[in-house]
Amino acid sequence: MNGRIFDKDGKRIEKTRISNTTYIDHPHCLTVGPNVFIGHYNYLEASNGITIEEGCQLTTFINITSHSSHMSIRLYGKHYGETDMKGYERGQVHIGKYTFIGPHSTIMPKTKIGKGSIVSAYSYVRGEFPDFSIISGNPAKVTGDTRNIDERQMRQHPELRAYYDEWTKE
Repeated sequence: MNGRIFDKDGKRIEKTRISNTTYIDHPHCLTVGPNVFIGHYNYLEASNGITIEEGCQLTTFINITSHSSHMSIRLYGKHYGETDMKGYERGQVHIGKYTFIGPHSTIMPKTKIGKGSIVSAYSYVRGEFPDFSIISGNPAKVTGDTRNIDERQMRQHPELRAYYDEWTKE
């Protein structure tokens, strides 16, 4: 999928790149904003909807899934799939603007990650996380605030303040 990326209406998504080694299951249920980078060897299962907003970067070996059968397979055993299963989780995934997802992370159904966040490598992410979260661990939890890191950078490079304020104040 290197090269030009198009939305559902056939309009080009500016500055968005998706590696040809990333697999997208149910691509019609994936919404991607402009200036997004999705790196190598990722799996995006979008049957219940995945939204990746503007400016996000997904590194490598990331799994994002909008459904999970990990509980229902144990509950039903050999009867798995015969009925509308209890324990089978479905839900959208939403990744806010200018969020960075570190390598080898898993993002589960019904997860919302706020804008300006960082997901640390090897994190297992489930639930809702506020804007500007540093998200780490298994299970993942908020371990910091990206604005603290950003402010240190802004003091060293004050010329970047206008760019930063432009998207953070939305």
